[in-house]
Amino acid sequence: MDPLTGLQVGFSVILTPANLYYCFLGSLIGTLVGVLPGLGPLGALALLLPVTFTLTPVAGMAMLASIFYGAMYGGSTTSVLVNIPGEAASVVTCLDGHQMAKQGRAGAALGIAAMGSFVAGTLSLVALTFFAPAISAVAIRFGPPENFGLMVLGIVCTLFMITGSALKGVLMIALGFLAAAVGIDVVNGRERFTFGSLELSAGVDLLALVIGLFGVTEILLNVESMARNSVIAERVRGLWPTLADWRASWKPILRGSGLGFLLGIVPGGGPVTASFMSYAMERRIAREPQRFGKGAIEGVAGPESANNSAVAGSMIPLLSLGIPSNPVTALLLGALVIQGIQPGPLFISQRPDLFWGVVAAMYVGNVFLLLLNMPLIGLWVQLLRVPYRVLFPIVLLLAVVGTYSANKNVFDLWVMLGFGVAGYALRKLEYDLAPFVLAFVLAPLLEQSLRQSLVMSPDGAIIFAKRPVTALLLVASAVLIAFMFRRQSRAQGGTK
Repeated sequence: MDPLTGLQVGFSVILTPANLYYCFLGSLIGTLVGVLPGLGPLGALALLLPVTFTLTPVAGMAMLASIFYGAMYGGSTTSVLVNIPGEAASVVTCLDGHQMAKQGRAGAALGIAAMGSFVAGTLSLVALTFFAPAISAVAIRFGPPENFGLMVLGIVCTLFMITGSALKGVLMIALGFLAAAVGIDVVNGRERFTFGSLELSAGVDLLALVIGLFGVTEILLNVESMARNSVIAERVRGLWPTLADWRASWKPILRGSGLGFLLGIVPGGGPVTASFMSYAMERRIAREPQRFGKGAIEGVAGPESANNSAVAGSMIPLLSLGIPSNPVTALLLGALVIQGIQPGPLFISQRPDLFWGVVAAMYVGNVFLLLLNMPLIGLWVQLLRVPYRVLFPIVLLLAVVGTYSANKNVFDLWVMLGFGVAGYALRKLEYDLAPFVLAFVLAPLLEQSLRQSLVMSPDGAIIFAKRPVTALLLVASAVLIAFMFRRQSRAQGGTK
């Protein structure tokens, strides 16, 4: 199926009243998540995963993808008006966006952020439409040994998401493997690490784990550091950028779109990295770099375009290879697994309706977000006045109800709370939680492909060296590991 035909299939799937409703709902919730400081797309996706169980896979994934997209849009509102990023990718927008608000130009900052996000999102989705099927067409020929090499590469790629100590990151990956091993071995039927517990024989529930690590942990951290919000603009006027604003912004928007898309594909990239690198690039090539940090509209247009473009870029390895490139796509991968859908190279050929439906939903969601953000800015300004002490009990209630409703199992609530407290402690000790979840999701797929490869090989592990693609993937993994440790040693040497 060629991309244009596939996109027609996708629009025929998504352009139904029910699917459009959930796409719109996801866009609205995502914007709200971006506007309200503290929760972020990770926590929101974790909390709303149970809602998607009652939906069709297309509607559920469309809703989750729209939330991811919407959070990138909404994060600029708090950055500009309150100088508090609604989510991590909007940190850079605070630097110039809030200064523009102080100068009475909050409307122009929010307008160019929304328009830049729309343009970047559209351009990156066009690239996604053509690149993802091409990559999948190559990977579809993979057998168990090649899938093993691909999973190893995916695990190695998680190392590039680590922002602190590499040793801590490796430890979190090992703990993720350990947690994934709990339960009954599907090959020989033996119990592993259950300690005689009937509840653990079914394994650790992914939903309870995710809600605990990213929902409950975020609640605990935000309660600890509650701050009063101070909104700059009572009423935001002049949302449509002037001609001078467009002249200054169109090149940063295009540069941010390209940079964000490429960084979204790269492991460990994603919206956060894209926004920071876009800001650094715009400042470096500017004729008057001293304007940045004092209300330069380019410092809003570039990063906001980059973080939205990175969303579509990060969907390429997820949808075509089953490898998440950042923590949010790891949760989307988990959502596919929970729905009983096998992610990987066969995903597009086996479920073209779902793949193209998600792509079409992102096109539709991009339009919804533009229509939502411009008229509803006044409403978001009022929501910023709601103190977090009112919000966090509601969020905690959603976490409890969502976890229990999935399996009607009280034990899952204890798992959720246990991982919530553990995640809080690990975050305080500066451990990254994303490698743990990625390893937990990928470990069963890696173990399955490894065992299948060894069963089909009369020479044991030699099969991995005999298969050229597998050998290439394993060599690439080794090179990435060497590169990461070299970078780590240089960073440590620079601090001495």
